[in-house]
Amino acid sequence: MIERTQTGVRLATPLLKVLKGLAAEKGISLGDLLEGVVLHAFEGKSAFSDETLATIVKLKDVYDCRLTSADSHLHPDREG
Repeated sequence: MIERTQTGVRLATPLLKVLKGLAAEKGISLGDLLEGVVLHAFEGKSAFSDETLATIVKLKDVYDCRLTSADSHLHPDREG
């Protein structure tokens, strides 16, 4: 069994809405979605199929989420 910890993280509101919408679409919890995304990223893999990416585009439009990876100003691998 995997031990889990309740955490409070701050996310941009439009991004959180997209993530919650995607989790609901997939029938999973927000925590499970985030774990999956992070675990895939740690292995250098995409967490999403083409179909799911299309859903994300629609959700970003619905929730007016204009953020991109360039907006990740604290990303540890970002140069500059």
